[in-house]
Amino acid sequence: MTVVDVVKGSSPVILGLPHTGTHVPPEIWARLNENGRLIADTDWYIETLYDGLLPGATMVRATFHRYVIDANRDPDGVSLYPGQNTTGLVPTTDFDGLPIWQDGAEPREADTADRVAAFHGPYHAALQAEIDRVKAIHGVAILYDCHSIRSKIPFLFEGILPDFNIGTDGGRTCDISIEQAAVEAATAAEGYTSVLNGRFKGGWTTRHYGRPDNGVHAIQMELAQSTHLATEAPPFAYDAEKAERLRIHLKTMLTRIEAIALDLKS
Repeated sequence: MTVVDVVKGSSPVILGLPHTGTHVPPEIWARLNENGRLIADTDWYIETLYDGLLPGATMVRATFHRYVIDANRDPDGVSLYPGQNTTGLVPTTDFDGLPIWQDGAEPREADTADRVAAFHGPYHAALQAEIDRVKAIHGVAILYDCHSIRSKIPFLFEGILPDFNIGTDGGRTCDISIEQAAVEAATAAEGYTSVLNGRFKGGWTTRHYGRPDNGVHAIQMELAQSTHLATEAPPFAYDAEKAERLRIHLKTMLTRIEAIALDLKS
């Protein structure tokens, strides 16, 4: 199995999908405990949710699961949210703070280095290549990083997560017009809630690539899974009716962001 799937498009927008993969190599799977083998902390069906919303958009998708290594974490292991509960480059617990590895089989420093080289590095090499290609064509590239998470996870945040969680690291990773387009589309989505730079301010991918002064803009969208799943527990079934309602608003958001690229180029 390839580490990363790339669908090359002609749009200035690139969709990044670091957490939809479910592949765990057999030698790593054998070390997971029963809880880890649920691979619950997956961005379930995000590739289905975004499919066809923006014709011409490039898509870069990791095929490996985040328990192998998290493609949206700093490869040096620096925490995204110092002082807050989170999961690391190679997670040792799930989003509920429960162990995912068998006793004595937890990943070691050498495992992390091997996985950075075999999985994390190739994913980001592919993503960087597409950013460079798209920017060469359009003079600008916009990375829209696609994520989802359960709406209730007390270990990570209090209460219920808003439906749309937009992250730009406090406005540092993209032009304000892109941020505003996302906020306006989310705010106008009747029946949905939204927040800008709330609990999720943009992961390592958004912060690493977002360089507006250099023509590369990045924005993260963390969706509450209650917006498109029938249940936020195993078997994490896709709810087509819910998803179609949500896709209308995501399409509006992506279309507006794509149009902004023409202004940013000039």
